[in-house]
Amino acid sequence: MDRAGIKRVNLAMQGGGAHGAFGWGVLDKLAEDGRLDIEGLSASSSGSMNAAVYAYGRSVGGLEGAREALDKFWRNVASAGAMFSIDLQLLQPLTAAFSPSQLNPFGFNPLRDLLEKSVDLEAVHACTCVELFICATNVGTGQPRIFRNREVTLDVLMASACLPNLFAAVEIEGQHYWDGGYMGNPALYPLIYHTQARDIIIVHINPIVRPRVPRSAAEIQNRLNEITFNSSLLRELRAIAFVTKLIEQGWLRDEYRDKLKHVLMHSILADEALSDLSVATKLSTDWAFLCDLRDRGRAAAALWLEANFEHLGHHSTVDLRSEFLAAPPVHPAHAGA
Repeated sequence: MDRAGIKRVNLAMQGGGAHGAFGWGVLDKLAEDGRLDIEGLSASSSGSMNAAVYAYGRSVGGLEGAREALDKFWRNVASAGAMFSIDLQLLQPLTAAFSPSQLNPFGFNPLRDLLEKSVDLEAVHACTCVELFICATNVGTGQPRIFRNREVTLDVLMASACLPNLFAAVEIEGQHYWDGGYMGNPALYPLIYHTQARDIIIVHINPIVRPRVPRSAAEIQNRLNEITFNSSLLRELRAIAFVTKLIEQGWLRDEYRDKLKHVLMHSILADEALSDLSVATKLSTDWAFLCDLRDRGRAAAALWLEANFEHLGHHSTVDLRSEFLAAPPVHPAHAGA
């Protein structure tokens, strides 16, 4: 705790198209509450949009400025998004047979205009109130690339949210990039290596556990999407769980123990909050829908703060092994549902 009543933490935000409005709600509630000082913010895809907008708003207007900037961004999404969502829904059935260069030869993407209207990137570059770690996936190497405050451009944000079946890869410094969610959704390691705060709060968008086995083609595709965009996170959590066990059980020599950061993990889950939504709704930009997602995020953040704020700085509030790495088996009653 750096100041009276204020605790310094890191935030890791998943992406997921319009479902990123859930992350907006979480950030809005945390800023309204005011007891958390976010040191580092790692994000991918729509989480990157939230992160950049938050950093811009906070740098020019503090926590209230961050809330106002996020509200403006998502209002702009709704205002310009009706055509955007319709176009994507028309294009999606064609993506199995045609490449983005064939379907969209001029590279039209309304997201660029939305970001230009919503974010002052010079303020992001100059921001010292929060460290950004924006993830994109290098197409050639298959490795994640992390962009920090001064490196964040419109192209970087577009790359972090570039779905390869809908948009051509984004070129940055001679390299091409796709959605960061494939290799870091979100990436946790920058928060471990480049910040002081021990607490990392993951803001989930993609449910990890679903008790029902998908049956229809749409349900199968939805679950595959969730599993794909959770896979990199689960790999990192396994590594963190292993290192934490080494530290807590005293398996390390003294000369190594002080070199490893003992991180404390926390999660604001979406398993229940977003369990009723399919992947198709990630393209919906209806304002009422976005507000509903925001309110779900605010409610989830409020419940999390009430239950876990006092534990920050002392211990993890999730058991990595039981909650993420060894999910309970599907109950027989649900298996055939």
